[in-house]
Amino acid sequence: MKAFDRIFIIIIIIVIIITAAFNITTVYYNDPYSGRQYRVEIRRLISGIRKNGIGNINLSGYQYVTNIQEYNGSSQFYDVNSDYYICEINGVLYRFDYINKSAGNIGILVRADIIIAIMALFLITVFVFVRQKILLPFSRFVDVPYELSRGNLVVPVKESKNRYFGRFLWGVELLRENMEQQKQRELKLQKDKNTLLLSISHDIKTPLSAIKLYSKAVTTNLYNDTGRQIEIAEKINKKADEIEKFVSQIARASSEEYLSLDVNTGEIFLSEFINKIEGYYSEKLKLANISFTIDKYTDCLVYCDVSRAEEVLQNIIENAIKYGDGKRISINIYEEEGCMLVAVKNSGNTLPETEMPHIFDSFWRGSNAGSNKGSGLGMYICRQLMYKMDGDIFAEINGGDMIVTAVFHKV
Repeated sequence: MKAFDRIFIIIIIIVIIITAAFNITTVYYNDPYSGRQYRVEIRRLISGIRKNGIGNINLSGYQYVTNIQEYNGSSQFYDVNSDYYICEINGVLYRFDYINKSAGNIGILVRADIIIAIMALFLITVFVFVRQKILLPFSRFVDVPYELSRGNLVVPVKESKNRYFGRFLWGVELLRENMEQQKQRELKLQKDKNTLLLSISHDIKTPLSAIKLYSKAVTTNLYNDTGRQIEIAEKINKKADEIEKFVSQIARASSEEYLSLDVNTGEIFLSEFINKIEGYYSEKLKLANISFTIDKYTDCLVYCDVSRAEEVLQNIIENAIKYGDGKRISINIYEEEGCMLVAVKNSGNTLPETEMPHIFDSFWRGSNAGSNKGSGLGMYICRQLMYKMDGDIFAEINGGDMIVTAVFHKV
């Protein structure tokens, strides 16, 4: 706000300086229609009358002097309703009527000042409107993203009737609520897992103690009878099975769904999310000098969640940008067995064929990852989302190209 106020003050000062300079220039600097040029013409005429008399004077070449009248005793000679100059020449009074065009400049100057004042008033009104209706309301929640990044999810975003930021505030509040819900789900999941691990750890202690006791008895030859030794071995095996069961529970708990991927499926036109992808990546890839094309396709209704479908295609294209050769990315859309297949192809594949079976595994990163940052969850999330939308996703290598295809069911 302070920076905006400084700019506003500077602009007002500039307008004042320009207006003052215009007025000074108009008043003090002569142009063809300003100043007192009529005096120059009158002096020339006086000199001509003195030399040659009034009969040889021709006013057609004069700009300001319009008439010369010799005094004849009439009272109209001294008419005060017009501009004139009286001079005695050779003992005779002459009246020189002239037009003072500099007076017209004053009118032009006044009109110009009025126009400048109106423009300045309009400019001030616009600045005040922008300050009060846009910048000032925005400054009240400019720290919200920072607070969200710090994990401060408790305080809700204040609602506002401002028509410029109503949707933005609604979106930020929705984001805050989703982040808060996600945080609560993660805390609950972590609590459940910790409780399960503590319970299983406690349960493991009993069979483990029994195994240690039986093994100690065997090592000290406590049981010399062969039948008794076999019985002890069976008990050890039984306790080992119990421990194996507990270990399986731990593994199952660790492999449970740890991502909350809510999907709201419905009947959506394919173009609804394809156009958004095209609008975003056409500009982005053009700036990166990557050729980007989308083949012509027949629009139709598909069964999906439009926002999740966008997320899937964005993940695929981002991978194409990250791991391709930066030359070409294309999207080919075609129909097959009642489904619409959206295939994203990028040139310069660097992933070995042997690693293809793992491309959709969680936390897996290919040998071509190099120094590129990532979590190994992008393609895993794509597969989970497509499954939840009753679709599918698969990848293949064709020559030097990587092709990842998302399958949407037609309605």
